[in-house]
Amino acid sequence: MAAAARDLRDRGRHTVNGSLAYDLDYAVRERELRHAGEAPRTQKKTKAKVYETPRVLVRARQVVSPLAVLSVAAIMGLALLVLMSYVQLTMLSAETVELRSRLTELETENVSLTAQYQRMFDMASVKEAAEAAGMTKPSSTQMSRLDLSAGDSAVAYRQKEPGLFSRILSSLHGGVYAVVEYFD
Repeated sequence: MAAAARDLRDRGRHTVNGSLAYDLDYAVRERELRHAGEAPRTQKKTKAKVYETPRVLVRARQVVSPLAVLSVAAIMGLALLVLMSYVQLTMLSAETVELRSRLTELETENVSLTAQYQRMFDMASVKEAAEAAGMTKPSSTQMSRLDLSAGDSAVAYRQKEPGLFSRILSSLHGGVYAVVEYFD
């Protein structure tokens, strides 16, 4: 029997039975063949190994800092303010373009109105219109001259301060007048 086992061992090493894959049970078979025919050994009882699965540690719930919430709110507020300022800037630039075009129109209109004004108030036509209306230059007897070489003087009079009764009466009069005006 030992020879048969030896032949089996030798044959397994030198021959290939259709597969070059590793024989994973080779060591077990070798041990069984070496100990074939021997009395079974008594094995000491060993405690069964208990494998514990590691407990999954759950991360504690994190507390959100009020400062972080305030800073995010402040950043969002600032972003909103920037957006609103861009909207205002766009509206102002559109209004500026509109006002510039209106200014160009008004300048053109001013040039035409100034030319029309100068045509209407030609001194020769004004003189003719004045003579037609009966206007003449004033004579020297119609003119009088003022002498302003003397210094100016002014007199300021101080009013008497009103009494308590007159102030109450004027205040009451103002209040009644305001109420009547409101309901009219």
